[in-house]
Amino acid sequence: MKGFDPKFKDFPDYIIGITKEIWEDRGIATLHHYYAPDIVVRSPGSVVVGNQGVIAATMATLAEFPDRTLLGEDVIWSGTPEEGMLSSHRLLSTATHLGDGAYGKATGKKLVYRILADCHAINNQINDEWLIRDQGAIVQQMGWDPKEYARDLIAREGGPEACAQPYTPANDQPGPYKGRGNDNEWGQKYADILNRVMSADLSVISAEYDRAVQSEYPRGTTGHSWAPVDRFWMGLRASFPNAEFKIQHQIGRDDPMMPPRAAIRWSLHGKHDGWGVFGTPTGAEVFVLGISHAEFGPWGLRREYTLFDETSVWKQILLKTGDL
Repeated sequence: MKGFDPKFKDFPDYIIGITKEIWEDRGIATLHHYYAPDIVVRSPGSVVVGNQGVIAATMATLAEFPDRTLLGEDVIWSGTPEEGMLSSHRLLSTATHLGDGAYGKATGKKLVYRILADCHAINNQINDEWLIRDQGAIVQQMGWDPKEYARDLIAREGGPEACAQPYTPANDQPGPYKGRGNDNEWGQKYADILNRVMSADLSVISAEYDRAVQSEYPRGTTGHSWAPVDRFWMGLRASFPNAEFKIQHQIGRDDPMMPPRAAIRWSLHGKHDGWGVFGTPTGAEVFVLGISHAEFGPWGLRREYTLFDETSVWKQILLKTGDL
């Protein structure tokens, strides 16, 4: 790969390799090397600009979860080393809550949760990132309800004026990456499926998903067959029935020894004006950032992984309604 350290055999090897080097091998200082000084990191909970903020957050997380592992399940990517590449990296993380920190006093609880991260890299360095952790799974395994966690977090961060503001288009910062992915047929197929789902055409599930589909959704929820897929997407869309659904980035790939697969970063932006997974409609304006991965097989879409951060959705609702 032109411009990248020759110790990495390809782009997925680079992404998985530096993740382990930074977190598990304690090479936090390598962030000065692997991350651009002015990197923009967008997560549902905040927008952070600059490598120093990334280093500080990494150290704080490791102080709270010193045995954290990040197991790379897949890297779905597009681009070229010369023009830059975008990786959509799916990880399974294990950790024990052994230190006091952002999640409160140490509980000793053992956690398992997924992360989806879109990173743009060029010349051996990441300079733009979109990161979603399954916060619902994390706080639920610690004994919190996501809504109550969000309410408590606002208070611990100093109240509605002082607290970290969730990521929305209003506080987004432009980064160097302007790409939209690639035009591979599997990315297009998955984009069509999600557009149909978000247009209330739920018949697409039985038409396009394998009847034995395995689904992995927020709060670490594993499902089998069509009903959990229907329940998840229906519950989300029903909460925001008039929100605008947008596909922000789309990748499809065919790789040796792998099923055809797709990675899509998407958003829902609009009012919480329907009955769904977020309860009584409040009319609050909400921005939901999501990332979805799909694997296809001979009988349709056979595995789907989707994450958004429900604690950040609740934080937006609570801040807008003043229900603190």
